Amino acid sequence: MILKNANILSKEGHLQQTDLKIEAGIITEISTELSGEDEIDLQGQLLLPGLIDVHVHLREPGFEHKETIKTGSEAAMRGGFTKIMAMPNTSPSVDNKETLDKINDIIKRDAKIHVHQIAAITKDLVSDELVDIKAMGAIAYSNDGKGVQRSSTMLEAMRELAKNDKILIAHTEDEDILNEGVMHEGLRNQELGLPGILSSVESSQIARDLVLAHQTGAKYHVCHVSTKESVAMIRFAKQMGVDVTCEVTPHHLVLNEWDVLENDSKYKMNPPLRSRDDQASLLEGLLDGTIDMIATDHAPHAQNEKQGGFIDTPFGIIGSEIAFPLLYTKMVKTNQLSLLDLYETMYRKPSERFGFETTGITVGAKADLAVFDLDTAETFGPDHIASKSSNTPFLNEVLQGYCTMTFVKGERVWQK
Repeated sequence: MILKNANILSKEGHLQQTDLKIEAGIITEISTELSGEDEIDLQGQLLLPGLIDVHVHLREPGFEHKETIKTGSEAAMRGGFTKIMAMPNTSPSVDNKETLDKINDIIKRDAKIHVHQIAAITKDLVSDELVDIKAMGAIAYSNDGKGVQRSSTMLEAMRELAKNDKILIAHTEDEDILNEGVMHEGLRNQELGLPGILSSVESSQIARDLVLAHQTGAKYHVCHVSTKESVAMIRFAKQMGVDVTCEVTPHHLVLNEWDVLENDSKYKMNPPLRSRDDQASLLEGLLDGTIDMIATDHAPHAQNEKQGGFIDTPFGIIGSEIAFPLLYTKMVKTNQLSLLDLYETMYRKPSERFGFETTGITVGAKADLAVFDLDTAETFGPDHIASKSSNTPFLNEVLQGYCTMTFVKGERVWQK
């Protein structure tokens, strides 16, 4: 296969038009004026290594009405992702090797991209008993959706994970001070009459965990950072030598509490949309390297579950199909981020942290690739969504940078 007239990013972030030759799933030549029997003319569209999302919810087993491994991986594929990591808050939760093996069998059968299943830290996601980390052998361990509430359990988990050289992915949420909040505790929630979620619900547990990670030498990764205090503490911990990385979601970068115009559950996510100061700190942290990567926290729910206001609906929005065009339109075209920033945070840094190939588009690399049309503007709607769910506040947004083709192991698995 020959990919003609592709625009690829140089190390300096400049676009260079070239051709690629792919044989047996490997990039074998990068040059101009290549030719062959099977040619695809990309007409100057952007060609990137397949994006990597370290935080999605595929809902299977137990919640197949919301999403499945098949539909969730197709949603990611349509968004230009070729590797995703699935959270373990399924039913049953992924807290034993038998469940993990069953899910991996479904992945082999149904997924068109690379899907890596994360395991739970504790049994039933309750902060009492650790899973058998050595026996499970998962890519990473997380209690996402719940968090580890007991400090003694978190200390024990970090010691065990450090011993087995595994990464702990932390959902940081202190339930003792959550107080049934549904929206950021600021000014907007008071105007809407909705119970608030303090910034310290997140940042207090990050503070605890960073001290424990420093003590144990554990590899620690923080999910969906949302507050300025969290960014400041992670920045300081990195200076102290703590082995910590973290992620931010596209929606926390482009929205804040003042974008919630009414009591509309499409804007209900966990952590909630924070203040303008928090939003500014997230961008600053991404630009200075404190925040390492962007992850979608793709969280599908059935349509009837998200009807109504904040009080009686679940947290979460979808993000797989829209992440790149949303960030390109709202952040790159407004000169807040560069294309190189997206490459670093949506491919290279997650690759490095979680042990994936980091060669990018080079001769000898696996041909896991994604093509993006940076010029055509389209309204984001049902035709763009492969997920079973459509719970997102970004419906009807006019965006550029949609994925038009995805390749896995040199095979074109999707084309717009």
